[in-house]
Amino acid sequence: MVKPPERKRLPIEERRGLIVEAAGRLFGERGYAATRLDDVAAAAGVTKPLLYRHFDSKQALYLALLERHRADLGSFAGAIPGEGPPQERLRAVLQVWFAYVESHSYAWKMLFRDTGGGDEIQAFRLGVHARARAVLIEMIREVSEVPIPRRELEPLAELMSMGMASLVLWWMDNPGASREAIVDAMTRVWAGLLIAEP
Repeated sequence: MVKPPERKRLPIEERRGLIVEAAGRLFGERGYAATRLDDVAAAAGVTKPLLYRHFDSKQALYLALLERHRADLGSFAGAIPGEGPPQERLRAVLQVWFAYVESHSYAWKMLFRDTGGGDEIQAFRLGVHARARAVLIEMIREVSEVPIPRRELEPLAELMSMGMASLVLWWMDNPGASREAIVDAMTRVWAGLLIAEP
C-alpha cells in the first residue's frame, strides 16, 4: 500500500501571512460585508478551523489588516528627504506613497472605499485617517516655503489627504493611467499649496 505524501506544514507566521494576504485581496475586492471567512480560508489554502486558530472572527482579521496598514502609514513620515528643493522632496514622498498604494491597492480600498464593519472598525478607520493627517502636517511643516497659520494646518492636511484619496480611487478605476502621471499631478497640486512662487 502506497502512503500518501506527507504534507509539509508551514511555519505559523507564514500560514498567518497567507491568510492575511488572501483576506486583504477579498476584503478589497468585495468589501467587509460580502467577504465570508469560508472564502478567505479557501483563498489562503487552509481550513476554516485553522483560520479560526489565527483569528477568532472576521472583525479580528479585518482589524489585523487595518493595523498592518496603519503601521505602514507611520513609515511615510521617514520618507521625506531632509535635503533638496521642496518640489523634489514632495515628489519623493509621493513616489513612495503611490508605489505603496499600487502594490497594496486592497488596503486603500479597505480604508477609503469600504464603509462596512461595526463601530470598532469605524473607530479604527478614523484613527488611521487621523494618523495620515498627522503625517501630512509633519510634512507640511518640513517642506512648506509659505507661512501657514497653525489653525490652517489640520484643514490643509485634510484637504491634501482627501485630494490624494480621490485621485487614488480614480486611478483604480482608470488603471491605464501611469503612476508617474499620478505622481506628477499630485506634486503639481501640493507644490501649488506649499511652495513659494519664484
